[in-house]
Amino acid sequence: MSDMTPATTPVPDSDARVLVERRGHLLLIGLNRPEKRNAADARMLSELSSAYGLLDRDPELRVGVVYAVGEHFTAGLDLADIGPRVQSGTLDIVPPDGLHPWQVDGTQLSKPVVLAVQGICFTLGIELALASEIVVAAEGTRFAQLEVSRGILPFGGATTRFAKTAGWSNAMRWVLTGDEFDADEARRLGLVQDIVPNGQQLEHAIALAERVAAQAPLAVQAALQNAKLAHRGPDAAAEAQLPALLARLSASKDARIGMEAFLTRTTPQFEGR
Repeated sequence: MSDMTPATTPVPDSDARVLVERRGHLLLIGLNRPEKRNAADARMLSELSSAYGLLDRDPELRVGVVYAVGEHFTAGLDLADIGPRVQSGTLDIVPPDGLHPWQVDGTQLSKPVVLAVQGICFTLGIELALASEIVVAAEGTRFAQLEVSRGILPFGGATTRFAKTAGWSNAMRWVLTGDEFDADEARRLGLVQDIVPNGQQLEHAIALAERVAAQAPLAVQAALQNAKLAHRGPDAAAEAQLPALLARLSASKDARIGMEAFLTRTTPQFEGR
């Protein structure tokens, strides 16, 4: 039985590993392998990459919402399918129209992502959260970075992002033990921002995404790009970029729309120009 409410759940396509639905300026991206607890095989990873590519390049899309069909967000990798590919060095998950969802290959998504998780959120699920901007968790969600218990290491960003988000020892407590932790601990670590009753995570995530999408898209993307630059490198590089970004945004049509709305006390309708 799905944790998502019928009002916000796209109709599943049984043939798709990843559901994609446009909803205004949002792109809803759903993991759709509930019979396997949404364990990711190569096909799911490829379809997820294609969805991220669409989000990145379509100017009408401003925010992504990633969720999962069924009781669980993801059990992690389907090692029966992925394991041999990893050992042989043939795990190439990004098709020509795609963008790496975890962005550990030097690429960077230009649009923000809001993640909605429930049930179990293991390994690559945590790493997808670390690569997202806002994470909403159902109160019963359980997390685990299990790789070391399977004889491998996290390779989707946990080794580079978890400590930056949670602090060194807070991250190592979970990365080096593989132990499970709950939604309250995930929020304490900074991995999760909002905890909601079970079944309300997608609705809440969509509401947050719509709030972001209502802002000036060029400004949102510029703020995100500069914050990512600072997060990945020295603050000085991001600080040096700020004057040019501000000048470009100040000359945009959206800046004029925002100022007019402020002066007239109306709600701005941004155009992304």
